[in-house]
Amino acid sequence: MSQAYQDTAPDWTPAIQARRRALMQRLGMGAATALIFTPVFGWQISALWCLCYFLIQAIDLWIFAPVLAGRVERMGPIRSAAGNVMLFLNAAAFGTLSIPLWLLGGPMGGVCAAIVAAAGAIYGVINSPGSRKVLAITITPHFLYMATVPFWMSFYGASHAFVMAVAISFSVFGAYCVSTWERMNKAQQAEQAARLEADRKRSEAERIMASRQIFLASIGHDLRTPISAIMTGAAELERGAKTGAARAQAALISDASVMMKALLDDLLDHAKLESGHMSVECVDFNLRSLIAQTLMFWQGEARAKGLSLRVEGASSLPASVKGDPMRLRQVLNNLVSNAMKFTETGSVTLRLASWPEEPSEHAILIEVADTGPGMTPEQLSRLFTPFDQTADGIGARHGGTGLGLSISRDLIELMGGRLTARSRPGEGAAFTVAVTLPQGDAEAVTPRAFGDDSRGDIVRNLAPRKPTSRAPRMAEPKPEQAPMAETATSLSATETLLAQLGAELPAPSSAGKPDEANPTTARPTPTGAAANPTDSSTDDTAGRPLRVLVVDDHDINRRAIELILAPLGCDIATAADGLLALAQCEVNTFDAIFMDVRMPELDGRETTRRLRAGGGPNAGTPVIAVTADTAPEDIAACMAAGMDYFVSKPLTPPALLGTLEHVLSATETAKSGTAAA
Repeated sequence: MSQAYQDTAPDWTPAIQARRRALMQRLGMGAATALIFTPVFGWQISALWCLCYFLIQAIDLWIFAPVLAGRVERMGPIRSAAGNVMLFLNAAAFGTLSIPLWLLGGPMGGVCAAIVAAAGAIYGVINSPGSRKVLAITITPHFLYMATVPFWMSFYGASHAFVMAVAISFSVFGAYCVSTWERMNKAQQAEQAARLEADRKRSEAERIMASRQIFLASIGHDLRTPISAIMTGAAELERGAKTGAARAQAALISDASVMMKALLDDLLDHAKLESGHMSVECVDFNLRSLIAQTLMFWQGEARAKGLSLRVEGASSLPASVKGDPMRLRQVLNNLVSNAMKFTETGSVTLRLASWPEEPSEHAILIEVADTGPGMTPEQLSRLFTPFDQTADGIGARHGGTGLGLSISRDLIELMGGRLTARSRPGEGAAFTVAVTLPQGDAEAVTPRAFGDDSRGDIVRNLAPRKPTSRAPRMAEPKPEQAPMAETATSLSATETLLAQLGAELPAPSSAGKPDEANPTTARPTPTGAAANPTDSSTDDTAGRPLRVLVVDDHDINRRAIELILAPLGCDIATAADGLLALAQCEVNTFDAIFMDVRMPELDGRETTRRLRAGGGPNAGTPVIAVTADTAPEDIAACMAAGMDYFVSKPLTPPALLGTLEHVLSATETAKSGTAAA
């Protein structure tokens, strides 16, 4: 017996437990045997035998109760001796039928007796796993009964040849029983060892997966710091470039950083999906507006390539549904991006269809079709394979990791839907999203449009907290400014698409209007400015620079935020950790605080809790979380700590300035409301 098996199953414990599991089988077999032989014995003898057999089973259970209850694995010497006796009596009691069968049934009864003894021996073999002692005790009585068969045959006048044949047959049967038990025992040991090895490997795999998740989360967070600096620096270089060549070089750096950020987002999403840690939300949103904003985002790309971006069947879509708008938009963005990438001439078409499903749901079909080169059946079979770098793979021929479609398929499956593709060489390709979404609130807020840095910097507001005297939080963030103002022609096309979807263009914000010198950068009004410029007596801070505290343990992040805010003429203070930030907040008053979430000594959430509880001059100052952790539970934790808003890393000027504008506008609204009251 292997060492592993001995460690997990000492002594006769497995065999006793196996016999306990077969108790009802023993009782049923005993009752059936007594009933079958009642015509031979009479009901009095059958009933008496059955009663004695059941009594022996009860005593058997009592003797082995400590082992069966799991209180001990080995019994004491006296109880063990009693257990040996009970195992023998249990088997012998069943075989006692052999004697009256021979006496009352003659040779025909002897045939029945031989069958009963053989059946008892087989039962002993099956129910003695891992213990030769239990095997020997439980089959010995049955073979003793078999050993009497030749004598009974001689008594009834059987020939010597038949007597010898039966004796040899029983000897062969005994050897077969022992060899069968050996094979069963080895198989059980192998199964036990395999189970232990599988458990070990599963534990090891779970440990590796957990370590990988920690590693990916850590490396993802750390990589966003240099990417943020690259994006910020490139934006400032492009803004201040004096020549076309310099602007082109800065734009190249900016484009490369956006590509790097998108790749990082895809890798982290893929890892979450693969480990089963990805989840989707279920909130009310306006589906028509989501489709319209996605089309708006891709119109510039379509014009640049000379493609027609069309939508069909828009009127069939419901306006409001429940689901995850961010993830659905991510899927649509991936599909339209894929269509644009492989289509050189012709069009990209969104075909939309919907019909009601009981009790209150909508079946949604969204097809993204292009007029590209199409795909072969072999390419289709590998279409959703991530990291496909085979000779005919998409990644090998066109670059990229091939994660976009794989992630899109997995996200749609998380929503309970399907993403399928069909294509033929030379006939383009069509990707179809089929998903069922519940009916939503008719007053659902229109989802935000994409910013110039795609979904990675979408600022989302989660789970509104109870209103406080500090500043009310708006239901949805304002759309970030587009990287370039649309021309009259593109605006007309956008309006046409929106009209088809029954949506409206987002109203431009005067406070968020891009600066003429830098169309990508919104210029927020300092919070100290009075609501009425002719009455500066209402606020003693009118006209002073905006005071901002930047808290981050990475110097490069602090410098990046300073670089973005520098053109505003802000008075900027910095702190490398939460303790230093609290010290600054005790002696200075700030209009806004940018707070990194992950910091040594004191993290951003705990720093915010202490700031709110301290009652100092900045207890009500808006705190903006700066974090790479944008999962719903992470955002909820930030809001629960008292933070007002968040902006995700890597930072970009539109995202950071749009967030600052929002919190300052909310503060001004709160002050105006308090003054009016």
